[in-house]
Amino acid sequence: ATNMAPHNLGEVCDGICAYIDNNDITIPELMQYIKAPDFPSGCMIYGYQGVCESFETGRGRIVMRGHAEFEIDKTKNRIVVTSLPYQVNPSDMIRHTVELVKEDKIAGITNIENLSNKRNGTRIVYDLRRDVVPEVVLNKLYQMTALQSSFSVNNVALVNGRPMTLNLKDIIVEYVKHRHSVVIRRAQFDLKKAQARAHILEGFLKALDIIDEVIALIRASQTVQEAQNGLMEKWGFSEAQAKAIVEMRLRQLTGLEREKIQNEYDELMKLIAYLQEVLADEHLRMEIIKKELQEIKDKYGDPRLSPIEYNSSEFRVEDTIPDDEVVITISHLGYIKRCPLAEYKVQNRGGKGSKGGSSRDEDFIEHLYMATNHNYLLFFTEKGKCFWLRVFEIPEGVKTSKGRAIQNILQIEEDDRIASIINLTSITDPDYINNHFVILCTEKGVIKKTNIDAYSHPRKKGIIAINVREGDRLIAARFTDGNSDVMLALHSGRAIRFKENEELRPMGRNAAGVRGITLAGPDDAIVGVLAIDNQRSNVLIVSQNGFGKRSLLEDYRITHRGGKGISTIKITEKTGNLVALKDVTDDDDLMIINRSGIAIRLHVDTLRILGRNTQGVKLIDLRKNDTIAAVCVVPRQDDEEEEFDEEGNPIVNPTDENVEQSLNSDDQTGSID
Repeated sequence: ATNMAPHNLGEVCDGICAYIDNNDITIPELMQYIKAPDFPSGCMIYGYQGVCESFETGRGRIVMRGHAEFEIDKTKNRIVVTSLPYQVNPSDMIRHTVELVKEDKIAGITNIENLSNKRNGTRIVYDLRRDVVPEVVLNKLYQMTALQSSFSVNNVALVNGRPMTLNLKDIIVEYVKHRHSVVIRRAQFDLKKAQARAHILEGFLKALDIIDEVIALIRASQTVQEAQNGLMEKWGFSEAQAKAIVEMRLRQLTGLEREKIQNEYDELMKLIAYLQEVLADEHLRMEIIKKELQEIKDKYGDPRLSPIEYNSSEFRVEDTIPDDEVVITISHLGYIKRCPLAEYKVQNRGGKGSKGGSSRDEDFIEHLYMATNHNYLLFFTEKGKCFWLRVFEIPEGVKTSKGRAIQNILQIEEDDRIASIINLTSITDPDYINNHFVILCTEKGVIKKTNIDAYSHPRKKGIIAINVREGDRLIAARFTDGNSDVMLALHSGRAIRFKENEELRPMGRNAAGVRGITLAGPDDAIVGVLAIDNQRSNVLIVSQNGFGKRSLLEDYRITHRGGKGISTIKITEKTGNLVALKDVTDDDDLMIINRSGIAIRLHVDTLRILGRNTQGVKLIDLRKNDTIAAVCVVPRQDDEEEEFDEEGNPIVNPTDENVEQSLNSDDQTGSID
């Protein structure tokens, strides 16, 4: 079961020496020397919590990440991986990534190439589409492939014959004990060997002093054993000395050889004294251990290969993406994109607009929303399903681009479409999600309120947001704090306003809801839902043929839920039926986009306040057979974009005074002649 991580040799040597100098050193103090494991693949250690746990307890999970960088040029974007987690096979990782791309679990990768070799090391190149955010793709690779892996530390070792789980200090303590015993046994062995040799040399020196007599005794002896016995009996040599003397070569009888023997003997005596001191002094033994560790470090040590990302818990992929304001558009056929809000320039009311989206002839922009890149989006479909997505995960495009099929981003059924989007700043703050609600409304006037916490953990395949009855569909979802005024508007031009906290009680996700307004007929339907707070004092409506107006909220009296409502616009052949209901202030801009893809942006304060039962003024000049597709309220932008005619002269649109003069004094509907 043992699974110990590799470490940097130099750091380990320094840590052991630090323990030898201070046996009371703590694990955090040891970690100043031994910072973390060091993997030979050079991968990043992502997060320090697992390292701390493994050092403190002997068990822990260390997250490893391959090093990746971005290469961006005019033709394509690339993610280049230059290191892999320890023990990860690059071929297996690439094969698994290809499967994920084919299953649309990782989007945006067009090609993967392994350019690794012995000379240049690891180099795996991921080619990306231009419309994807490289940071988002890299984050998916970390989440779903072996590019981010973990090493499970389990420091089990036999201590005195018994298995034990050891922390960092325990391992060092046991290692120093082992090295200490090695130094003692080695000193004892060397001392015994040196003493034995010194004893022989003592016999040689003694024999050389009486060499003539020794030679005579040996020559007179009949056997070797007789000579050895004679040496031991006559001069007191030991058996080992007598044996060595008998085997002595004649060349050792010269004066130079005697001097050599004497020098060897003197050196041995110094060694014996040193070894005896080592065996008697524990501090000296510890210094020997430190010296040998330093020699190992100097000879074999090398720099750390694995960098450490200490603050992984605080790392977020959105930190690499600016939190810019963007416009999100969804077409009738389900193509979605985001583009910078600044691309939509302000124009004067009544202008022709500019191209706001490119689509096929049978397609048109149907939904338009404003958000920032870091927001969380809850997507609600017409069948009542809910999906979760970050704004920066939506493919980026220019204002005139078509976008990408939403089915390639969310697992939406083929016969289902996005009905509404709710923009959340957080799904992790308990106070935020527990004190806010989602109001859902269907085309047939069924309404329901549910706590936002019920939608805070949607699955990839979506969760049920509301049970939609057969023949009905979800058309709107609104975010509230529970104290808003709810307003519903019908295609026939009628609207109703009631108190949310008095008329709507919270329900579960699977509930079907209650009646919000009574329809005027079988062809009537809900076209807009508002959850109005105190900061929104005006109600703005837009009709099918480009007419619109804003009225005071006070013009719509508060009634009870389920009624028929009151008139909000005078429907005529010129205006067409009601298509949009918004709440606005003077600090807002209004964006209108047609089914042909033409968009216009204008200041709300250029629209004067008109009565509730009037038909309004022309907001956008529609081409023949064109109608309004979507209306969105966005923050005010003061830049103006001039319009020019075919001869290059600026087009001057009528001011509010001109409009008032052109109104028929006998016609109180507010229409333009």
